[in-house]
Amino acid sequence: MKILWVKTDFLHPTTKGGHIRTLEILKRLHARHEIHYVAFDDPERPEGPRRSAEYCSRAYALRHAVPRKDSRVFLGQLAAGLFSPVPIAVRRYRSAAMERQIEALLAEHRFDRLVCDFLVPTRNIRRLRDWALFQHNVESALWQRRADHAGDPVRRSYLRLQARRMQDYERRACREAGQVLAVSRQDADLMRTLYGVSRISVVPTGVDVDHFSPPRSAPKAADLVFIGSMDWLPNIDGVSYFAREILPLIRRRRPYCTVAIVGRAPTRAVEAVAAGHPGMLVTGTVDDVRPYLWGSTASIVPLRIGGGTRLKIYEAMAAGVPVVSTTLGAEGLEVSSPESIRLADTPEEFASACLELLEHAEVRSRQARSGREWVRSRCSWEAAAGAFEAALERRGASSPEIGSPWGAARSPAEAVAGGTP
Repeated sequence: MKILWVKTDFLHPTTKGGHIRTLEILKRLHARHEIHYVAFDDPERPEGPRRSAEYCSRAYALRHAVPRKDSRVFLGQLAAGLFSPVPIAVRRYRSAAMERQIEALLAEHRFDRLVCDFLVPTRNIRRLRDWALFQHNVESALWQRRADHAGDPVRRSYLRLQARRMQDYERRACREAGQVLAVSRQDADLMRTLYGVSRISVVPTGVDVDHFSPPRSAPKAADLVFIGSMDWLPNIDGVSYFAREILPLIRRRRPYCTVAIVGRAPTRAVEAVAAGHPGMLVTGTVDDVRPYLWGSTASIVPLRIGGGTRLKIYEAMAAGVPVVSTTLGAEGLEVSSPESIRLADTPEEFASACLELLEHAEVRSRQARSGREWVRSRCSWEAAAGAFEAALERRGASSPEIGSPWGAARSPAEAVAGGTP
């Protein structure tokens, strides 16, 4: 097949779960198909376009400035978000250049399949009915959970407004798309319920088990490790929640328990949390997360908001490290508690699970073995890529019977706004 793939960013450095999933699937598709990849170029990360040949036949890098979240421009976007019917998370990535590039490629090439990776790029696509929409999360659910856990009434009210607008936008995009690809059965079921989507397939999550295979020994990194992008709100909330409500319970019995927070771009809030709790290390971006996994006693996923699936859980299991997670943190993963993972939804339960793993080597080893055997037997990127490929082949994204309730020349953003966004 000849596939046009559109995303907001390139895949190196690979620092996010969505990056990992897309990269591993695309590398395998690229071995069998011709991939044309359109994304925004980040001048601060030249590695992205330079390494794109690892997963695509041709890359098209476009300039688009996305204001930093601590900038005045972003504050202006937040203010505008009070009045625009298009959610701010989508409006920030509106690009006439990307729209023109997509249209030029469609005019020049005859593609067999079109893939829009994540919801955000849909704003730059005119006829979404011709495309497969790769949904790594149910975005509106993520925003609603953010609102539910917001600390102050003003922020909670704003996030609820954005959650409603995201639900409207996401409903239209999912209903318009020729095909939707979800990353878990739970996400697929939720989109069917919320949006009435029937053209939907599930692509399983994978892990490179051999890559994470643990060495015979590893230097000590920390007792507990939390891995994830530290500029992503669910992770920021998870770190704060763990430090505020769980860690003190652990330290009643283990006062010197250490915690490593490993992930790119830690915010001031994350650094402030660590500064207030001696024994918490914030690493920032690291070249390789494996030494931190191998050098820890347990991996923690204390998430209260989020969506999609947590690739980091599978990676920890593959590394032979037992995992303690909230139920939501492991949402979408077909894991078994307490055999392969510990699920705990109150601070007391979470602390107790961590303490049991910290204090009992036999329990720790049993769970680590079970988790590693589980991912080895069920979770491979070859299977995930095969499911993605089969879904595209099973139903072409340009099926003639699929109509557009918004009009063929209108994007989801134009439909939501009732005009040009």
